[in-house]
Amino acid sequence: GASGAAAPRLTRKQWRNKQKNKRRQEKLKAEKNAGGGGGTAQAAPEPSAPAAGPTGRSAALRARMEERLLAARFRYINERLYTGSSRDAVELFQSDPEAFQIYHRGFAQQVGRWPQNPVDRIIQRLRQRSASLVVADFGCGDCKIASSVRNKVHCFDLVPLSPLVTVCDMAEVPLADESVDIAVFCLALMGTNLQEILEEANRVLKQGGTLMVAEVASRFEDLRAFMNAMAQLGFRSVNKDLSSTFFYLLEFTKAGPPRRRPCTGLRLLPCLYKRR
Repeated sequence: GASGAAAPRLTRKQWRNKQKNKRRQEKLKAEKNAGGGGGTAQAAPEPSAPAAGPTGRSAALRARMEERLLAARFRYINERLYTGSSRDAVELFQSDPEAFQIYHRGFAQQVGRWPQNPVDRIIQRLRQRSASLVVADFGCGDCKIASSVRNKVHCFDLVPLSPLVTVCDMAEVPLADESVDIAVFCLALMGTNLQEILEEANRVLKQGGTLMVAEVASRFEDLRAFMNAMAQLGFRSVNKDLSSTFFYLLEFTKAGPPRRRPCTGLRLLPCLYKRR
């Protein structure tokens, strides 16, 4: 009965502190038991649960790190392609063949985020033309155009992603003068020597032949200046499709040889991807 009489003497604060101390002591006792082998029944499941967690987590972390590294390499390669000449690009991929696979994979991921891939629009256009017309695909990638149309297609790129590809510098393709009816650049106007590359397209195109260009819209700093430069290179504009917010589709006819002088307006901004 004495303890019952003593209890009311504790203030509320004292009682709370007493309870807190009691809980703390119980916790310490439980921890000591777990450490000393007491309470093994409760401790038994412990090792297996965390073991699965960290390995799953570390695998996911490793995959994320690898993805980040690949993305960083893609951005680096991409920047090199836009800020160097086509000859530099040839050297880059000769010295590091794996780089092109990384580049192509990263590029496909970027284009996959768009509502439409411009290569599909070009294929539509080509299917509306005669299947007897010969096509040159500059920067063909995985040769989607060649595998989607009945025309004869010469596929050129820096690395052979397909057996159909002829590996070469886009400024020096192994074709005779005036030997093709249609030249295509689908997201392929890269490098600092654009004039040389487009002069090469003019060389291989027949008089009155078609040049199709699909490019990222944001690259055109001054579309009018670009179109004027194309006219100086012997290409007359016949169709401009600017309906997509992602890319422009431009069509030209070869009106004559290029005028031999620097085309200052031929500038396209590099297409550099931000780190995500």
